[in-house]
Amino acid sequence: MTQARPEAGQDKIVVQIDPDLKAIVPGFLENRRRDLSTIESCLKQGDLDTIRLLGHRMKGDGGGYGFDQISTIGHHLEQAALTRDLITLQQQQEHLRDFLARVTVVCKR
Repeated sequence: MTQARPEAGQDKIVVQIDPDLKAIVPGFLENRRRDLSTIESCLKQGDLDTIRLLGHRMKGDGGGYGFDQISTIGHHLEQAALTRDLITLQQQQEHLRDFLARVTVVCKR
């Protein structure tokens, strides 16, 4: 499961996944988009416990689907929610939004 980070000027992030995951990855990414919406609502409401739980789940699930960057974002969300670090929460929310907007999935050969 290899991830390439874009260089300056590139607009997509390519993630190579195992062909066995091809059918379930779109649902996984759609769930992360829903999580992003939930995070936005929770930030407005001050519900950091829900953000912590979402981050914890992303941290655990991301790598299993081939998305190490989602695991990293999840880790930072979880830790920032625990310490009530609103600036980091907003930054990680934007990292997740950016990642989801630019990710392109390809199957390994």
